[in-house]
Amino acid sequence: MTSDRAAVITVSDRCARGESEDRSGPLLVQVLAEHGISDVVTRVVPDGVESVRDVLRWTLAQRARLILTTGGTGVTPRDLTPEGTRGLLDTEIPGIAEAIRARGAEGGIPTAVLSRGLAGIIRAPNGSRPAVVINLPGSTGGARDGAEIVLPLWPHLREQLDGADHPAPPEQ
Repeated sequence: MTSDRAAVITVSDRCARGESEDRSGPLLVQVLAEHGISDVVTRVVPDGVESVRDVLRWTLAQRARLILTTGGTGVTPRDLTPEGTRGLLDTEIPGIAEAIRARGAEGGIPTAVLSRGLAGIIRAPNGSRPAVVINLPGSTGGARDGAEIVLPLWPHLREQLDGADHPAPPEQ
């Protein structure tokens, strides 16, 4: 699909401490590969505003264009991925986050609407091309559903980030 680099960031205290196996991160790497994206950097970080901000800055330094976070989007006191993401966003894309929540609810998971994940654009200060960050739920089902919404949009979104114009409508 593209040679652009992607990043998969798992945000979880338990996974970062080695107390729990990260299942969503490797799943996202697999889904990205299924969509032709094999240049993927990964990290596991603890919950928290600063850890999320720091790892997002790290992904920008790695020149990632598509950044998928998994975890930390719920309503517990330690679920702070959206707060760590929000301060770095130049532009929010609320329709993506709304579609991810709706997909989960339509799939029979009513608690999917409790996810507070964000989606948006980060314009890297170092002159590299802008990146898209999507906060996905920590569950494997929520992560997969979110990736399946985002990845079909990625080619068009990447073109738009790179300055392409909308295709001309067909002549009538």
